[in-house]
Amino acid sequence: QVQLAESGGGLVQAGGSLRLSCAASRNIFSGNAVGWYRQAPGKQRELVASITSGGTTNYADSVKGRFTISRDNAKSTATLQMNSLKPEDTAVYYCKVQVRYSATMYWGQGTQVTVSS
Repeated sequence: QVQLAESGGGLVQAGGSLRLSCAASRNIFSGNAVGWYRQAPGKQRELVASITSGGTTNYADSVKGRFTISRDNAKSTATLQMNSLKPEDTAVYYCKVQVRYSATMYWGQGTQVTVSS
């Protein structure tokens, strides 16, 4: 059973920074895309950032220039560096690994990020 675990969430003031980490119980990162999603109360889960196995990144317009996604396949970890945080970034953040050429995906349990104004 593969498990993904996010960490690094918390409470921060607007303009501050947080660094989220995602770790897998076994090496499922190699060859697969990794994404960070978030879900705010009453809203649908949305893609924040993703990174392919080759390192190509994609960001939601709302976080471009503020968030940076990275990965370390050898350590089976992914990070989301979040700078210049805004109250509208408040949400539960989830890590997802999409297995290449498959419908299989793995989700973490989520980590709460709260940005106060």
